Amino acid sequence: MTILQAQLKDLDTLASLFDGYRMFYKQESNLSDATAFLKTLLEQKASVVYIAYINDKAVGFTQLFPLFSSVSMQPMYLLNDLYVDSNYRSQGIGEALINRAKQLCKDENQKGLAIQTAFDNPAQHLYERLGFVKDTDLHLFWKS
Repeated sequence: MTILQAQLKDLDTLASLFDGYRMFYKQESNLSDATAFLKTLLEQKASVVYIAYINDKAVGFTQLFPLFSSVSMQPMYLLNDLYVDSNYRSQGIGEALINRAKQLCKDENQKGLAIQTAFDNPAQHLYERLGFVKDTDLHLFWKS
């Protein structure tokens, strides 16, 4: 397995995986909008995306968004997206992607890595096994 940081040249490959990720979360397939969304993020360097490859085939990705903690006055990342193609699950790909994200945090001296996921996402067991602790703070969200 090889994990590489996504560049604009990887846009089509990444968009296909991202579309699969969105469908996993019960969204309609929309490859053109997924491509445009990711292109903007990559061009503006608004996120860091890692793609996992097995035998030159892209099989998963993770996307990290930079955040800041005002209280600790430190930068951190939000692991907002993690996806592994259903044909390649249970092979350690998700774990490898998370470990690559953790390494980025260490390399950049970040505070840490937060994960946002659905309350019923079965990957929570993986996150906990890899040292993530459920946040006991109250999280609120306002939707416009």
